[in-house]
Amino acid sequence: MGIASINPATGETVKTFTPLSDAELEEKLKRADRAFHQYRHTMMVQRSRWLRNAADILEREAQAFGEIITLEMGKPIAQAVAEVNKCALVCRYYADNAAEFLADRPVATDASFSYTAYHPLGAILAVMPWNFPFWQVFRFAAPALMAGNVGLLKHASNVPQCALAIESILVEAGFPSGAFQTLLVGADRVPQLLADDRIQAATLTGSEGAGISLAQEAGKNLKKTVLELGGSDPFIVMGSANLEAAVSTAVTARMLNTGQSCIAAKRFILHESIAEEFERRFLAKLEALKFGDPLSPESDLGPLATPGIRDELHQQVQQLLKEGATLRLGGELPEGPGNFYPPTLISDIPSGTLADHDELFGPVALLFRVSTIDEAIALANLVPYGLGASAWTTVAPEQQQFISELEAGAVFINGMVKSDSRLPFGGIKKSGYGRELALEGIQEFVNIKTVVIS
Repeated sequence: MGIASINPATGETVKTFTPLSDAELEEKLKRADRAFHQYRHTMMVQRSRWLRNAADILEREAQAFGEIITLEMGKPIAQAVAEVNKCALVCRYYADNAAEFLADRPVATDASFSYTAYHPLGAILAVMPWNFPFWQVFRFAAPALMAGNVGLLKHASNVPQCALAIESILVEAGFPSGAFQTLLVGADRVPQLLADDRIQAATLTGSEGAGISLAQEAGKNLKKTVLELGGSDPFIVMGSANLEAAVSTAVTARMLNTGQSCIAAKRFILHESIAEEFERRFLAKLEALKFGDPLSPESDLGPLATPGIRDELHQQVQQLLKEGATLRLGGELPEGPGNFYPPTLISDIPSGTLADHDELFGPVALLFRVSTIDEAIALANLVPYGLGASAWTTVAPEQQQFISELEAGAVFINGMVKSDSRLPFGGIKKSGYGRELALEGIQEFVNIKTVVIS
């Protein structure tokens, strides 16, 4: 795919971009290397000041940046503006807390003095996706810059204006030239970048296949990586749950960003005692949702980001129906321009279908019924992913069993799975490894150095 802004609501090509030549890419790598050797010595208080400036810019221009997001990948405008404002929060979080997170840690040994120090690594390559095109960059950039690293962003090829806007924000905020640069290159140039000695590590948010590819290339060059990949998150509702709260949250958890989220609830696992009532209420709320122009405040859902994503999702829906599942709502390609797909509900899914191993990236909810908590946990853990899990119960022993036995990087009890700057974020199994955000996120890309003075 070329580097271009293509409006997913209309199919119109808004703007195309020429990928960097080898000479242009080399100049950006030189600039990053030069910048690091100076930037690493800047005072933490100065980095904090620049990052707070970035937060101010994000908040001041949230509507304009939100419109760029909507134009390029179709997110409903209110959600796009909220994404920009969330980026300001992560900037302020690390501006406030990085000094404490990276402070030397004294350790008592038999030496005169010993401690652990946290020093920057250098240039970090970030390979980022289109579905949260600002948030997933800033949750990397804020801690990386506060740690004294410099960033190189290879963004998804369908959100180049978002990528360039992010670089412009950080430049305007005062970060030195070369501290953060956008690289307009295709995925085919990533191996070349990972082989370059000036790049010390890489982080990727994206599909399982993309993560495997990057990890293989990074491994050849002994480069540290953090991977945040796909998910097929369970949303479990037990008999004691507050049903109205669970249903309302379930709609948001599945349909936010038109279902295009790794941590979206995708498989709704319902105890048989409440399954029928949950399904009735859930179906009614899904039927009331409207999809259309993502710039209109009347639209609950926008288009999917690309025609290929819509085609793959529809093929998965059709395959599930062939495998014996029941279509309760949606499941048909609408006529007209744009990559729209209706809210879709599928139930009565037999075991051994693609639901056991595939991620459905779009507004499709899958319903399952179980009779015990053990059955619910076994079904939740069946898939190869382990990103997030939501479980609804007011019974304390059930809550503890979910917390200890669900195979996921995050478990939310009676709430929707979401990322929060204050909490580590990441997955297990084929959802990746490493953590972003919180203390753990900023310490992923530093040299944890042992210092002993005798």
